[in-house]
Amino acid sequence: MRPLIIMTVAGLIGTCSSPPPILEQVLETGELRVVTRDSPTTYTISPDGPRGPEYDLVQAFADELGVALVIEPVASVSEIMPKLLSGEAHMAAAGLSITDSRREYLNFGHPYETVDVHLIYKLGTGKPRSIDDVVGRSIEVMASSSHVDLLSSIQDSYPAIEWSENADIEVAELLTKVAMGEVDMTVADSPDFNIQRHFYPDLRVALDLDIGDPVAWGFPKGKADSLLAAADDFLIRSDRGGLLTQVHDRYYGYTKKFDYVGTRNFIRHFEKRLPRYREMFETAGREMGVDWRLLAAIGYQESHWRSQAVSPTGVRGIMMLTQATADYLGIDDRLDPQNSIFGGARYYARQTERVADTVGEPDRTWMALAAYNVGFNHIKDARMIVEWQGGDPDTWVDISAALPLLSQRKWYSRVPYGYARGWEPVLYVNNIRAYYNIMKWLTEKEQTEPAALATDTEETA
Repeated sequence: MRPLIIMTVAGLIGTCSSPPPILEQVLETGELRVVTRDSPTTYTISPDGPRGPEYDLVQAFADELGVALVIEPVASVSEIMPKLLSGEAHMAAAGLSITDSRREYLNFGHPYETVDVHLIYKLGTGKPRSIDDVVGRSIEVMASSSHVDLLSSIQDSYPAIEWSENADIEVAELLTKVAMGEVDMTVADSPDFNIQRHFYPDLRVALDLDIGDPVAWGFPKGKADSLLAAADDFLIRSDRGGLLTQVHDRYYGYTKKFDYVGTRNFIRHFEKRLPRYREMFETAGREMGVDWRLLAAIGYQESHWRSQAVSPTGVRGIMMLTQATADYLGIDDRLDPQNSIFGGARYYARQTERVADTVGEPDRTWMALAAYNVGFNHIKDARMIVEWQGGDPDTWVDISAALPLLSQRKWYSRVPYGYARGWEPVLYVNNIRAYYNIMKWLTEKEQTEPAALATDTEETA
């Protein structure tokens, strides 16, 4: 696709009487400077490097332009506009909703996502049935956000509604405040809420304030028309080619299924059951080069961290190993926690090795997890189906669509390894993704809370 976008850019430059300032600067300097928010729904720095839906998309755009991506992260929405208007950044990829107030200074590209805007409250505090029920309750939102504009428009019809604005906080932190009872309500876009409700299962949607709110990249008005056009061309082709779907599944796929009771039980079991096995998971993870939390998530999905678990089909132990797998791994006692955990870690690592070298992360992990559940040969069959359908067998989004077809005669009769309950590995992977993300959040809290406690102690000493 790179030659196509270069031709598009060249055509845009050639049709102008003078070179477009920002696009010319990007191409001449070899850098695309992008301002974004430090947020789970946009851009974060992980142990494996930068990640996030906005990062993945804008990195692909920079690659097609043939330039280096330079990220300018900010802590709050209020810092985005100054970065653009001062020329520090060429564009914004920050999950921005298109609002009238922003249109005064920015031009927006092709919307690549739509979100619903929710008013969020905590279960047990009384669900508002209408805006009238919201009056008199504390609401806190991000300053300079589209949520402020939305509340202002509601205030035209409900003058008594009030809220406070915080310029030093992200939506995730506001949702935490609601969960902790520090504020009655906040406003959140559906992606933020869908992620945070796995951490705080008592969070609930009180009202939908807007449905299908478009999200787009922002560009300085009157200065970046050709860069905007090139970005639109890229996003439209990315939508048709499946990149947008892949990125969405990568970060939000596991959030589609939410089990309130199951999430609360998981957090309780993390505190009560996991400690007796945690060191084993950590050691197995180090030895096999796998995040121990992923191994623990597999163990929870398999047995809820019960070492004596036995299924009607004969699989047993924390990692629910079959007799054939135990024999392959040289394990005598599947109910022994250490045997099971280390055996499961080795078996998972083996599935990862079998995934095609052309598959990148995190798709490689999701395919290995599916193979752990249904067997690698059925993953090979699903890859064949994807190829027949003209999809990309190196992407989990296409494999997850093909796996359920293995339960249909017209498909399983055509592949080497036949019938499989192909919907099960898809649910299996989604559950583990959810457990893994909750566990990452819980373990990160373990690291930050002692530091905060130490600081408080020093200040009061």
